[in-house]
Amino acid sequence: MIFKQLFEPVSSTYTYLLGCPETGQAVLIDPVVNSIDRDLRVLQELGLRLAYTLDTHIHADHITSARELKQRTGSRIAAPAIDRLDCVDVGIEEGPPLEVGSIGVRGLHTPGHTDGHFAFVAGERVFTGDALLIDGCGRTDFQNGDADTLYRSVTGKLFSLPGETLVYPAHDYAGRHVSSIAQERARNPRLGGGRTLEEFRQIMGSLNLPYPRFIDYAVPGNRSCGECPADLPQELQKYCGQMAQSPQG
Repeated sequence: MIFKQLFEPVSSTYTYLLGCPETGQAVLIDPVVNSIDRDLRVLQELGLRLAYTLDTHIHADHITSARELKQRTGSRIAAPAIDRLDCVDVGIEEGPPLEVGSIGVRGLHTPGHTDGHFAFVAGERVFTGDALLIDGCGRTDFQNGDADTLYRSVTGKLFSLPGETLVYPAHDYAGRHVSSIAQERARNPRLGGGRTLEEFRQIMGSLNLPYPRFIDYAVPGNRSCGECPADLPQELQKYCGQMAQSPQG
């Protein structure tokens, strides 16, 4: 499998490219709208054709490029079926994997950060979105998030994967690139080391995080598979910089 980890610095988002060397088909997991040109360039350099975009959840901190990439490349939009988005071509559920050439991408419903959140397993890698971060996890105080549910998703599903499974999160804010299930199971300060549900509740309840600065624009934009609003304040224009050059059709 051809694999690339790509980083978008405005929202500190990792996008993952998985390519099949036999068929030349590829999937982008959690693509970001301001990085369309980069992603298309990488696909071209590797001689790959984008078959699918695949989002782990409805993001609150960036706009997906799923819609724009579909318009440019003919790729299909895949996303969790539970969110019932009209713009999605393939609804992902637990069960049969999404097949991209010889690559199988298996969905795991991991709610708690959002109620529709999925992680994706491909070979020895798991793409955990915001459910499990390196030494952390996503917040649970918006988009129907719930600390108890996230605890069960991580400890019951993700931590049950083989310890050598490589963990690739949707974000990292400290320059880290990869972890493993064994490492997070042992030392994640929020969920690892045998943390109890009550301890996790207390940790998440005491975070006192600020209101997400882009959420009021990102969530409706992502419910349309990637539409940037026309009325963005000047200080938020950087989140949709690409769209100034590539307006939605």
